[in-house]
Amino acid sequence: MFRRERSIPLRGSAAALCNNLSVLQLPVRNLTHFGVVHGPSAQLLSFAPEGLPLAQRQLHAKEGAGVSPPLITQVHWCVLPFRVLLVLTSHRGIQMFESDGSIMVYWHALDSGDASPVQAVFARGIAASGHFICVGTWSGRVLVFDIPAKGPNIVLSEELAGHQTPITDIATDPAQGQDCVADMVTADDSGLLCVWRSGPEFKLLTRIPGFGVPCPSVQLWQGTVAAGYGNGQVRLYEASTGTLHVQINAHARAICALDLAPEVGKLLSAAEDTFVHIWKLSRSPESVSIEVEHCHGECVPDTQVCGARFCDPSGSSFAVTGYDLAEILRFSSM
Repeated sequence: MFRRERSIPLRGSAAALCNNLSVLQLPVRNLTHFGVVHGPSAQLLSFAPEGLPLAQRQLHAKEGAGVSPPLITQVHWCVLPFRVLLVLTSHRGIQMFESDGSIMVYWHALDSGDASPVQAVFARGIAASGHFICVGTWSGRVLVFDIPAKGPNIVLSEELAGHQTPITDIATDPAQGQDCVADMVTADDSGLLCVWRSGPEFKLLTRIPGFGVPCPSVQLWQGTVAAGYGNGQVRLYEASTGTLHVQINAHARAICALDLAPEVGKLLSAAEDTFVHIWKLSRSPESVSIEVEHCHGECVPDTQVCGARFCDPSGSSFAVTGYDLAEILRFSSM
């Protein structure tokens, strides 16, 4: 069971975007960072359990070419083996900052040359894999950036072409990369999933077809792909083969966020039906199939939930954002 903790105030509400919450835990300093997007800016907040004063920083999207300020589509901390970068995506480009948002180390402008006049240009879907940061785009391409151990000499090393519709989300599993197996999955607006093996050259391992509804959020854990769909379903697939293991009719409306607590195999799902559910994933020793157990359900009344994340790798606490909600809600296990 989880109980409601003291919420964290925001200067404005979260935008009605899927996956609109990023969390970075810093155990050494006993701090947790939260990032939320609204319009042309992103709010970064630091929170200490003892109730110390919050540190807040406001980041704005780089203007680029255009008359109106670009809208930010996502903020996400990327934990690399040797550094942590904060990545901001918008309708104009991709910005990378030092983890506290103090210094911008890289800016990549989006090329709208091959977009039709009625097509929106944007980047969305951010994940780190090894020393690479991968970012999805409106065209379905995934940009792979090679990140040095320090400094701003970031290089666009590759563009992955597996999708025909805009990327919605990207997930990676750092533990899987050691065995040279599937360690990244990308999702798009058609519901198609592409499973990759990262490395100096990324390799497409398998494609999991969609079924007519978008896949706004995806996660990867121990060779299992967890995908949340616009019809409220959560589906669990074998990453290496694309085999469907489990289908859960988890929510009554579109799923807006999934997250995984890697230490314990807990899966969090949040949707527009105002509910956040927590599921326990495990592999049956006999059949090696995935088993799912429902652990907890939390209702956030009268709120369009748009982001939800675990606050620690053990899944003992989680946070939720909602449209028109000027606070981050926090829950911890009793």
